[in-house]
Amino acid sequence: MDCVEEEVDFNWEEYLEETGATAAPHTSFRHVELSLQSSFQPGMKLEVANKGSLDTYWVATIITTCGQLLLLRYCGYGDDRKADFWCDVMTAELHPVGWCAQNNKTLQPPEAIKEKYSDWTEFLIKELTGSRTAPANLLEGPLRGKNTVDLIVVGCILEVRDAFEPSVYWAARVQCNVGGRLCLSYVGLNDSSDDMWMFYLDTRLRPLGWAKENNLSLKPPTDLCDLRSSSEWTEALDEATAEALKSPLPLEVFKDHADLSTHSFRAGMKLEMVSPKEPFHICPVSVTKVYNEYYFQIKVDDLTAEATPTRVVCHADSPSILPVQWCLKNGVGLERPQGFESQDFDWADYLKHTGAEAASDMCFPNASQSRGFCKDMWLEAVNPLQPSELCVARITQVKGRLLWLRLEGLTKPQPDCIVDVESMNIFPVGWCEANGYPLTHLLKTVCLPQKKIAVVQPEKQLAPSQPPDAPLNLCSSMDTGLVNGKYCCSQLFVNHRCFSGPYLNKGRIAELPKAVGPGKCAVVLKEILTMLINSAYKPGRVLRELQMVEDPQWNCQEETLKAKYKGKSYRSTMRIVRTADQVLQFCRRVCERLQCCPNLFGPTIVSDKCPENCFSQTKTKYTYYKKRKVGRPSLGENAQDGDMTKPARRRKKRKAIFVQKKRRTSIVGYHTTESPQDSDYYYDDEEEDFEEWGSEVSSSSPREEASAHSFKDIPRRGRPPRRAALQRRATHPGPETTDRSSPRRTTRSVSYSQNQTAKNTHTKTERFEEEDRLVLETNPLEWSVSDVVDFITSTDCASLAKIFQEQDIDGQALLLLTLPTVQECMDLKLGPAIKLCHQIERVKVAFYSQFAN
Repeated sequence: MDCVEEEVDFNWEEYLEETGATAAPHTSFRHVELSLQSSFQPGMKLEVANKGSLDTYWVATIITTCGQLLLLRYCGYGDDRKADFWCDVMTAELHPVGWCAQNNKTLQPPEAIKEKYSDWTEFLIKELTGSRTAPANLLEGPLRGKNTVDLIVVGCILEVRDAFEPSVYWAARVQCNVGGRLCLSYVGLNDSSDDMWMFYLDTRLRPLGWAKENNLSLKPPTDLCDLRSSSEWTEALDEATAEALKSPLPLEVFKDHADLSTHSFRAGMKLEMVSPKEPFHICPVSVTKVYNEYYFQIKVDDLTAEATPTRVVCHADSPSILPVQWCLKNGVGLERPQGFESQDFDWADYLKHTGAEAASDMCFPNASQSRGFCKDMWLEAVNPLQPSELCVARITQVKGRLLWLRLEGLTKPQPDCIVDVESMNIFPVGWCEANGYPLTHLLKTVCLPQKKIAVVQPEKQLAPSQPPDAPLNLCSSMDTGLVNGKYCCSQLFVNHRCFSGPYLNKGRIAELPKAVGPGKCAVVLKEILTMLINSAYKPGRVLRELQMVEDPQWNCQEETLKAKYKGKSYRSTMRIVRTADQVLQFCRRVCERLQCCPNLFGPTIVSDKCPENCFSQTKTKYTYYKKRKVGRPSLGENAQDGDMTKPARRRKKRKAIFVQKKRRTSIVGYHTTESPQDSDYYYDDEEEDFEEWGSEVSSSSPREEASAHSFKDIPRRGRPPRRAALQRRATHPGPETTDRSSPRRTTRSVSYSQNQTAKNTHTKTERFEEEDRLVLETNPLEWSVSDVVDFITSTDCASLAKIFQEQDIDGQALLLLTLPTVQECMDLKLGPAIKLCHQIERVKVAFYSQFAN
């Protein structure tokens, strides 16, 4: 067996599913969670147009943010939220506080609360004192509505604290922004080898002008100062400052920067720390200098005379600093200091030998938190020896607040690196893909058995100049005498004119050779199956269908089939018959599984007319030759001869994959789960329907229960009703009976009535154009949150009603919702989001037709 490492197209979802591995929860990565929040914060004040009075404005407070949507409340309502309203920051007329005064506009309270206070000027002074106004640059201009991370663009100038002197800063330019991870180059240097990577929340980063405002020094980096003359450094800084003043970096970028805590360290104290140069081990270190109440200097202990000191500036919350005896208590090895004579390191002896004291445990406030990380979880991590590289990583052990990570796919193996749980160099799975950054992934070891027989001789292969319809011969010279033997078959024909079914692309089928073989049965069949897989709309789906072709009576051997689709590699093992007498049955079984004509390929050649008369059939009609429906039927359905069928789907348990989304900023959180009974839609990257086939799968039956409100049943166009429904309608004909044969999905649709005591009325069903129309009893602009919840509950999206309740979505907010907003703010998959948006669109159409005028 020859084993080689093969680089394959890596996909987190497939890998986690195949291996049964677990992704680290994205909530464990606090810095990533912060980076997804809106630039607007609850409590900010702004001026917004009055709804009931033209050309007048009033001050409002931001209650909640959801992507680019803001929930606002006019000042004066206090805790009363009945008048809260949603608006889109990209389309609404929003202004910072003071805009009306500058532009001679009228500031007037809404009519509903006009009499609440006698002196509104005094009220506003109290209300606005100490409050924070929404930044003007986020309400207008190119930065309008942008996320915090998106405010940092290439070319922005920041100040970076010196790595060795905490009172020294220097300007740096943003070369690249990857989801908040910044590649920075010092102003005055053009060599990319001096670039550094930092997350935008790093405490070393400050806005331009920070050093001057806080009476700190603005000097070139200590270790790079000699690369330029003093005048060159000054000239470069002046140019960068002038450039930055033209388009300054918004201060909102730094709103989430943590405030530093004061420390209790004193010079001479000993502690343990992950090695700053080689983060693969923990070593003893000493506090050599205390700068102020926030910063102190640490030096790695080295007792040799010629040692070059390794120093680093720390603060109380610096990651990877640990109290004395931490390694001993957690069963972790401690690196012995260079030059220390004793072979067995003991802290008591070492402290006595050096005459130093151990730092108190009180200096380390959070030495044991793990933030939800566990052994064998997977994530993405920065390679400490190559900061520009992010790798697939597995947690090999968790001790207190430290993680040991094994980085995969490295060209040169290295020990497990140690990172702190608060490190900004670790990210959830899928982060690189979400931000379009390359991920170094693991190499797959593949063992290839040595082949004893050359199946395809070079001179027998299909030459480039050979026409595509020429037969493909798979016999080697030693096989030619055995063509008619037990394990060899004659030619298998590809009949291009036969019906290709829902899975195979007829155009690609037409480009295949007319015949394959003769040769060994398994080899010929594997070759023709490979060609069919590559002719599929979705090769991964065809691979899955072929795996189900099996008969216990067959004499089979296992073969590995491969496919590629959209950059992903698929591989599956299939049992293929070995004897010639079973080839015909095997080919027919494959055709049946692929729902194509049974003569599409096999030992029978079709000249002018197929015996199955499949030439005139279409993709949606040709299933009559089958005796049963292939695959599992939909819930509650029984297949019938002649029924229209669609490719069967298997619902898989999906792993939690990180997708970069804007986070909803509010106090109340929510989680939604969806069962097969909750949704008519299910989307999967490998299992999406094919061209010419729809993208909907029905898995829920219409609701039978009545809601608290009164509704009118108006059927909509859809798929033929299920057998049970057909039988009921045939037995009990009524006003709801319709005569339709549209091949699309049927979904129960209802109209909304606000009056709970109103009698049910029956609306005549109008076919086609009128079937999907919604009739509203009241104007949706006047709906309260409970009215919206009642409406959603009455539809086939009832499982999502809780989200509308939690997010206080009233009728006005409902009409603002779009598909991107629903996906981002409700964390819904595409299928349920589309279904929900369909119901919202029905309300919008009804609103415009009934109430817009």
